[in-house]
Amino acid sequence: RPKTGPNPTDRARPGSKHHIVTDANGTPLAAILTGANVNDVTQLLPLIDAIPPIRGLRGHPLQRPRVVYADRGYDSERHRRALRDRGIEPVIAKRRTEHGSGLGKYRWVVERTHAWLHHFRRLRIRFERRADIHGAFLKLGCCLICWNTLRRADQSL
Repeated sequence: RPKTGPNPTDRARPGSKHHIVTDANGTPLAAILTGANVNDVTQLLPLIDAIPPIRGLRGHPLQRPRVVYADRGYDSERHRRALRDRGIEPVIAKRRTEHGSGLGKYRWVVERTHAWLHHFRRLRIRFERRADIHGAFLKLGCCLICWNTLRRADQSL
C-alpha cells in the first residue's frame, strides 16, 4: 500500500494541531489538542473558555482577556460576534485579504511559544497513538514553560 496521498507531501497519516492562547509574554494560558483535519475556527471559543481567571485588581480577578489577537484561521463573523458578546474585542486578520494586517507584532509571541513547546521531543513528533496521552504531554510542556518563566523572573530579582 503506498504511503502517499494525492500530494506527495501528504503522507495520508493522521496528524494533530496544538491550539494555544498566551499572554503578552508568551506564557501559555490554555492549550487544546485537535486532529489536523479540524478547522481552526471551531476551536476559538473552547480555547477562550479554557482560560483560567486572570489576575486583575485585588479582589476583582478578570474572568477573560480584554482583547484577542488571532490569525486568519480563526476568522469568522459568528465568532467575532460571540467574542464581542463576552466583552472581548476581537482583532482577527481577515481571510482573502493581502498580508500585512499588522498582527505579526503580536503573533510572533504565540509562534515563539510553539517553538518552545517543540523543544520537547514528545511534542515535536507525535509518537503516542492516544490523543489523551499526547494532550497530557502538551499540558506538561505548558507547565514547564510557565515554570521556566517563573524561575527566570525569580533569578532576576
